Amino acid sequence: MDGLLKCSINNRVRVNKMIISASRRTDIPNYYSEWFYNRIKDGYVLVPNPMNTHQLSSINIMPEVVDCIVFWTKNPAPMMNRLNELQEYRYYFQFTLNSYGKDIEPNVPSKKEEVIETFKRLSEKIGSEKVIWRYDPILLNEDYSIDYHLTYFEKIASKLKGYTNKCTISFIDLYRNTANNVKNLNLDVLITENKRIIAKGFSKIANENDLILDTCAEDIELLDLNISHSRCIDGKLIEKIIGSKINVQKDKGQRLECGCVESIDIGMYNTCRNGCKYCYANYSVNTVNKNSQIHQRNSPMICGVPTDNDKITVRNVKSIKINQLDLF
Repeated sequence: MDGLLKCSINNRVRVNKMIISASRRTDIPNYYSEWFYNRIKDGYVLVPNPMNTHQLSSINIMPEVVDCIVFWTKNPAPMMNRLNELQEYRYYFQFTLNSYGKDIEPNVPSKKEEVIETFKRLSEKIGSEKVIWRYDPILLNEDYSIDYHLTYFEKIASKLKGYTNKCTISFIDLYRNTANNVKNLNLDVLITENKRIIAKGFSKIANENDLILDTCAEDIELLDLNISHSRCIDGKLIEKIIGSKINVQKDKGQRLECGCVESIDIGMYNTCRNGCKYCYANYSVNTVNKNSQIHQRNSPMICGVPTDNDKITVRNVKSIKINQLDLF
């Protein structure tokens, strides 16, 4: 950690939530996989405070303190040939695979020619229970109608049958930056009736393809359609993967409807180059481009390097495992 010596280092603060989220804020597997593997080798990562990028947290990510890593991605292909370097870790993937074209997801590879096959290969490598399919967010306009979603959800589901056990869906939320990005798409208002029509159709398709279907951070109740609320960072799934009970609480930093347990996100906003129009994590294309240009694969942080103006807090993290093995 010699690179930290020029910075002001604050006292250590204990943080027990040692589930790593990589990342809700950016697509680390797609764009920063080499950086991530370098962080694994060095055993720590610097994470900027989203509200003040000069406040950095130093997070120990050695295998003995990390209980599980949750990867979020639309294309994990760049990191897949090096998964053996994660053999001391436990992890699973939240893999978003939508039916949108380049007008919505401009930098995501072809679903038909690349992404579906990548999904299958990942599943074959790590197991179907560790690859969660996400079809989200669902939006409607003249091109992406209810019938369109039903048709292509069925096509994707049939191709992924046996390669995943679960699909998580959500409906678009128009945050301020999201609303600005989609203003030229002429989106329809997603009324409850249309949400239920989509959910009912998806539920039937999911059942036919042996998929559990749930929703992410939605307040709409769909239990009558056999659709529950998801926990994307799922304490029960993590316990099953690691073979141990964990002491973890619901993440109070997320929306009320979110069922996720606590985690530490090691990503950074305005760094994802997928360019998805519905994304809440990118505020400015220009900022994304600038941040991408200062990315260094050997830096302890995704963008740039720590400077004299930065203050670093070393988080004294520890495992949240309960020392009693569970047999599942």
